[in-house]
Amino acid sequence: MTCQTYSFFVLSVIMICFGRIESNTILARIQDDIDKLKDDFNSSHSDVADGGPIFLEKLKNWTERNEKRIILSQIISMYLKMFENTDKSKPHIRHISEELCTLKDSLPDGLKKTKDLMDLANLQMNDSKIQRKAVSEMFSVLQKLVDPPALKRKRSQ
Repeated sequence: MTCQTYSFFVLSVIMICFGRIESNTILARIQDDIDKLKDDFNSSHSDVADGGPIFLEKLKNWTERNEKRIILSQIISMYLKMFENTDKSKPHIRHISEELCTLKDSLPDGLKKTKDLMDLANLQMNDSKIQRKAVSEMFSVLQKLVDPPALKRKRSQ
């Protein structure tokens, strides 16, 4: 798969997951903008294929719609971060940035969940105070893992 196909696929998945495809013309117009962006970034360079895709491999592991919203919200944030140091006077860059911002604004829950995951990853689990708190919360955490499925089954019956 070419870089252009990857970009088109990622953008399509993002837009489909968030219900933003209003017509094929929007997707076609964004594709034209992405083609111009590829020229700006020289993404036809041979090293683009080195090491495989960046985002598409991550998307394979996230199968449920709500899960995809979490990972896609993070991917959108990464694209927006990439655009921070880009020339926004170019119409195609401005248009893509606006579309990504619109998508990001529609995902406040996904962004919050992503932040929670990053906060967990950054916890210093060798800190004795953190360890004490974690042990104090352990039963409640495990209870949430075990109890909800049982409650859900009883309600649905």
